[in-house]
Amino acid sequence: MADSFFTKPIINSPYESPARHWELDGEGQPTHRLIDRRRRAEFVTPIPKARKRKTPGAQDALEFGDRTGVSTKAQEYDPTPIINELRDHVDRWRALPNPGDWQVTPETTRLLRHWRHHRFGGIRPFFCQVEAVETLIWLTEVAPRRDRRGKTFLHHLEAANAGANPGLARLALKLATGAGKTTVMAMIIAWQTVNAVRRPGSRRFSRGFLVVTPGLTIRDRLRVLHPNDPDSYYRGRELVPADMLAESISWVTSSRDSMKPDNRRATAPGKLFAPDRV
Repeated sequence: MADSFFTKPIINSPYESPARHWELDGEGQPTHRLIDRRRRAEFVTPIPKARKRKTPGAQDALEFGDRTGVSTKAQEYDPTPIINELRDHVDRWRALPNPGDWQVTPETTRLLRHWRHHRFGGIRPFFCQVEAVETLIWLTEVAPRRDRRGKTFLHHLEAANAGANPGLARLALKLATGAGKTTVMAMIIAWQTVNAVRRPGSRRFSRGFLVVTPGLTIRDRLRVLHPNDPDSYYRGRELVPADMLAESISWVTSSRDSMKPDNRRATAPGKLFAPDRV
C-alpha cells in the first residue's frame, strides 16, 4: 500500500532490539519500503551560510572541535560512525550466553539479568532504556578489559572531552522524547551505587549524585529517584532486586539557577535541596 508507513508506523516491540525499519529517502521522507535490519544512527547537521558583511576582515566562525582539529571549513565532526560501531560491540557483548564472559562485576551481572529477565509486576523497562545503561556499563567495565579496539573508544571519548570541555569528562545518552529518561537515570544510579558500596576503593563507581534540573517542576518530578520517596522507582518499578534496596545513596538535588555563585548553600548528603529561587 502506498500509505503503509502512515497506517502502521510501529513495526517493532519496545521490549526487543529493533529488527526492521521503514526506509527514508535522501530528504527524510518515507519510501514505504521495509528494511529487515535496525536503522543505523544518522545525524543531519545543517550548517547555515554566514551572513554577508559589508566590513572586510570579519572574524571566521569557530569550528566545532577546533582545538583538536576534528572539524574544519571543509568537514564537520560526525560522531555517527563510532556510535554505530559502539552499538555493534554492545550487541555482540549482550548476546554472550555465559555471564562469566560479560567481564563485569557480580553485582552488575545480577542487575543486568534482573533488567533483562525479571517478571515485572508493572512497567517493564524498554529495550532502549536497558541498552542505554548497557552502553555505559560496557564503556565503564568492559572496554578497559578489552583489546585495542575496546580502548579505542575510551581514547576517542577522552580526546573529544579534552577538545570540547577540558577538565570535566562528559558522556551523553540520546533517547527519544517519551522513552523514559527518568527510568534510565534510576538504573544508572542503582548500578553505580550497588557497586560503589561494595567496592569503596574503586574509582569507577560513585554513591553520590547531583541531579541538576531546569526548574522546580522538573525537580519535583525527579523525586522518584530518591530511594526514600514513597513513589521511588527502585522499589515501585522493581528496578533493583529487593535485597539490594538497602544500599545507601548520597543525594543532593538542585536546580540550575541555584548553582549560581550568589546562591550557594551547603547541603547535607541524603537530603533534597530546595533552591531559594529558579
